[in-house]
Parts: sequence; structure tokens; C-alpha cells
Amino acid sequence: MIKSPIPILLAEDDDGHAVLIQDVFNEDRGAARVFRVNDGQEAMDYLYNRGHYTSAVKAPRPRLILLDIAMPKLDGLEVLRRVKADTKLRTIPIVMLTSSDRQKEIDKSYRLGASSYVTKPTDYDGLCVKLRKLRSFLGILEFPQNGGESP
Repeated sequence: MIKSPIPILLAEDDDGHAVLIQDVFNEDRGAARVFRVNDGQEAMDYLYNRGHYTSAVKAPRPRLILLDIAMPKLDGLEVLRRVKADTKLRTIPIVMLTSSDRQKEIDKSYRLGASSYVTKPTDYDGLCVKLRKLRSFLGILEFPQNGGESP
């Protein structure tokens, strides 16, 4: 059975990290399609199809969210809290993909319902290696259809 690309929402305010993440996930052509937003408020707009994200083609329902913590307007932990509190969104797996390795933020992320927590290395090569491992790991997972929402 041919699988269609998995729509992934990437909430990342760092342009360099975002481009690298998109490039790594696009190396495995057809497996994923990454849709990027720049901050937490844009992530919520995307998820609720508000503003620039009303088109299902430009903003399909993600089957996975890659979420940075330190973002403007609304931080990643608040986005995580809101998504997991919403019955229509809560089954979407969320991987915290962030530069912070503070145990307090790791613990809070899991308490709020994060599926995984991945710390981004500060060096380019280390980040590439870790992103490729994450992409490979995601390649063996099964995801909820339509983010787990009933059709």
C-alpha cells in the first residue's frame, strides 16, 4: 500500500533550524511534508484554521507536531498545554524539538502530554545527525489518522 506523505507541523522561530529540519525531512521524499509556522500563536492559528491557514491544502491537519519551546507570542509549552486540552487535537503526537536541556522543561513537557523530547545540539553536524535519527524513528511509527479525530 502506498502511503501519502505525513503532514507535519513544525513550530520553529529560528530560520536556520527550520530550513535544516525541513531539508532533512525532505531527504526521504514522499514520507513527510513539513509545514512551518514561526511562533506559538501561528501554530494555534494553523491548528484551528484561522487567518492565513484557512485552506486545507496550505494547512492540512498535522499527524505530528514538532514544537520548539522558546518562541515569541506563545511559547511551546503553552501550545502543548492547549493542544492536549482540546479533545479534537489531543491525540496528535507532539515531539518537543528544542535547544533547552533543562530538566524542569523536560519534566513539564512530559507532564503536559508530550510524546517525546529531543534536544537540538548546538553544532550543525550534531543537529543533522540527530534530525536524521528522528526522521528514521518517525519512519517506523504509526500515526493516528486525521490526528485521531473521528471523521
